[in-house]
Amino acid sequence: MRTSYRRMERKATGKIREIQEGKVTLELPLPMAEVLAGATEAVESLMGEAGRMLILAAMTSEAEGIAGRKHSRLSEREAHWWGRQKGYAYFAGRKIELPHPRVRGKDGRETPLETYRAFQNPARMEAAVAQRLLVNVSARNYEKAVDQFIEGYGVRKSSVSRHFVAATARQLREFMERDLSGLNLCALFMDGIGFADHLLVVALGLDVEGRKHVLGLWEGATENEAVCRALVEDMARRGLNMTGNYLFVLDGSKALRKAVTRAFGQDVAIQRCQAHKRRNVRGHLPLEHQAAMDARIRSAYNMSSHEEARKSLELTAKYLDRLNPSAAASLREGMEETLTVHKLRVPETLRKTLATTNPIESAFSITRHITGRVKRWRNGNMVQRWAVAALLEAEMKFRRVKGHRDLPKLLLTLKEKSFDGKEAAA
Repeated sequence: MRTSYRRMERKATGKIREIQEGKVTLELPLPMAEVLAGATEAVESLMGEAGRMLILAAMTSEAEGIAGRKHSRLSEREAHWWGRQKGYAYFAGRKIELPHPRVRGKDGRETPLETYRAFQNPARMEAAVAQRLLVNVSARNYEKAVDQFIEGYGVRKSSVSRHFVAATARQLREFMERDLSGLNLCALFMDGIGFADHLLVVALGLDVEGRKHVLGLWEGATENEAVCRALVEDMARRGLNMTGNYLFVLDGSKALRKAVTRAFGQDVAIQRCQAHKRRNVRGHLPLEHQAAMDARIRSAYNMSSHEEARKSLELTAKYLDRLNPSAAASLREGMEETLTVHKLRVPETLRKTLATTNPIESAFSITRHITGRVKRWRNGNMVQRWAVAALLEAEMKFRRVKGHRDLPKLLLTLKEKSFDGKEAAA
């Protein structure tokens, strides 16, 4: 028994007048009375009908190239027409029923039409589904979000979900094989993002022109060294220059730091996130002291001189020794690495960009917004598919970082090793 949602008007209201030399002439009735009355739905319906007829015309043109025009008498005919068969095509974000012409050769075997195969390719439908679901249209409401200027099917929740899985699975495969050899990077940001019980460690690259690129991700139960090392090895496999001179901006994770130094050497430039450091110190303090201490630390980080900034932080740590020894210990732990951008003499505007993991956190913010409607993460594959789709959506919105004109100077400083990396790692 046919289901109700597949019942639709099959009879075309227009005609294909002529197909000649790749040009199609259509005859479509324009309901002027309805248009003048403000019923623009009539024009939209006509647009859908025109699209349907153009698809049919493309298939007809190919069939004529194989079997000649219908009812023509060709003595050297290699194939002949064999009527039409009900079929479907993807159009305007949905499936539409479309009868397609059939052609058979002299041996009695059907000759498949390449145009029909092309219009049955679900890639366009999958892309449309992915685009809508990534802008917070749910699979359940997809049917309402699709323009209704042409009748069709395949837009119910189950169909939409299948298309989304297929689209994001393809995105994931392509992303995990993305070539990194052509990127001229000067800084790498690495951090973790959680999805329920799943954790992804993500790497973001900053090229010398100030553009950000999502480089890779790796899944693990925790942000441990094995996961971080696997991420680095995967990026190396895809062409990341392992002898390059980079500034690594990390959140303070010992596992990330260990993986980076093991892969790139002990003398690499590592900048620990100043925002994470301030947050950690505040977490040790009573509420009444948090604002004042945070202002002192922020003031130190805003200084341009490395020596002055370090001296100010040490004075703050001494003050905290009396107020809260745990906060003082937190401030001293890795203090020198929070001042790497100062030691590199990075100009102020660019220093604000490179002093924290905010560039990758902004990508995470978009990712959390897109994935916020997911109620249950079934497995790691689902997590990776959604994460890659959301990160690539965020990547399209990236702008060049502030202070990008000073990045060539930073790269030159890193190449010349004009700062003491071992001292920063102390």
